[in-house]
Amino acid sequence: MEISAKRHFFTRDRDFYARFFRLLLFISLQNIITTSVSLADNIMLGRFSENALAGVAQVNQIQFLLQMIVNGAAEGMLVLNAQYWGRRDVDAIKKVIAIALRVCVTAGIIMMLATLIFPRQLMLMLIKDEAVIEEGMKYMQVMSFSYIIFCVSNVLISALRGIENVKLGTAISLCTLVVNVSLNYLLIFDHVGLPQIAGTYGAAIATLAARVAELVIVVWYVLKKENVLKFRLRDALHFDRTLTGDFFRAALPVMATGAFWGLAMMVQAAILGHLGVTATASSSVANSVFQIISVLCYAAASAGGILIGKAVGRDDTDLVKSYSRTLQIIFLVIGVLTGLALYLVRDPILDIYSTLTPETREMSRKFMAVLAVTVVGTSYQCPVLSGIVRAGGSPKVQMYNDIIFMWGFVLPLSLLGAFVWNLDPVVVFIFLKCDQILKCGTAVVVCNRYRWIKRLAR
Repeated sequence: MEISAKRHFFTRDRDFYARFFRLLLFISLQNIITTSVSLADNIMLGRFSENALAGVAQVNQIQFLLQMIVNGAAEGMLVLNAQYWGRRDVDAIKKVIAIALRVCVTAGIIMMLATLIFPRQLMLMLIKDEAVIEEGMKYMQVMSFSYIIFCVSNVLISALRGIENVKLGTAISLCTLVVNVSLNYLLIFDHVGLPQIAGTYGAAIATLAARVAELVIVVWYVLKKENVLKFRLRDALHFDRTLTGDFFRAALPVMATGAFWGLAMMVQAAILGHLGVTATASSSVANSVFQIISVLCYAAASAGGILIGKAVGRDDTDLVKSYSRTLQIIFLVIGVLTGLALYLVRDPILDIYSTLTPETREMSRKFMAVLAVTVVGTSYQCPVLSGIVRAGGSPKVQMYNDIIFMWGFVLPLSLLGAFVWNLDPVVVFIFLKCDQILKCGTAVVVCNRYRWIKRLAR
């Protein structure tokens, strides 16, 4: 039985803790497995060639723009669906899923055409080294065909997460990892006697195959086994004008946040890319390790958002406030533990990258030290703004916050540092990541004023 949130500053609802940590566990496992796919590419290519590592890293920055747009649509879908799930309105949830599928597939088609038609032009925006550009174009030629597949899989897995079905996503991600790592080993290092597809081509083919396997499994499960939503192909074709308007009101700010963030990451990659192959490869290594270590941060945002959205859907404001105060403390603890872990694993991880030059290894080590500090801020402000505040009914707050700090402060300062003041790449990297600490101020003030509590579900 729930204990009234009015009596306690932090919630003493045991069911809340059980549900949160269950969601956190499975979402973290799924995120670890998913990011391990990229890390496997990164490590194996790092052992193959530093140019291949840098080229694939730049292509992944282009893909990141699509990923952020799709994730924005999926998160917008979750904002609505979490509130509908609080009222068990399954019909509305299915309609919102159909809308998200149409939006994301359209984005996937656009990105696929852009990378197939303008591969060199896109690479030239990010780096000037011709050898790296050639490696990146090889990877892009194959990966272009994975974009639509990624869009469909991501929406369906997110839809299941919104009704607290997180086990399937974990199982699918594990299957994807096994397929990707196995094929990476066989193809990158030419253990199958096909030298023409070794290296970068092999990594791309392995990742594409893993994405296909992921799609087949999730579609089969949704159509044949899932018995809560009972989503069918005809549901994907259903159009609801009213819910479409609701979806875009909830999702557009999140998609805009994702798009601006994806563009910002491309600009950041271009800044580091024009500082040389060493800076590009070091950033790739540091960020790949960071993605694995920081999974708890992003899983906490998703888990907290689901529980906050359900509480808002039930119109229980006191419970929402109690949950949000409790979650903020949990986020801070996760941040401190994550930063400590990242700092301690730097050297053991770098030992795996056998082909890195001494300069690249040392710069990677410094980049990871920077991330070990900034991840504390990330682990607080990201779950607060993208989990609590967004799911509570105010998705525009994070969009404005990101635009102001990233485009008004971080990128101008980093551009000046790199190309006018000619600062060391490590200092430029600090400029690029400092917003993660600065945005904590906004998160504290906004979250604890509670003006973000708004019911979006009808």
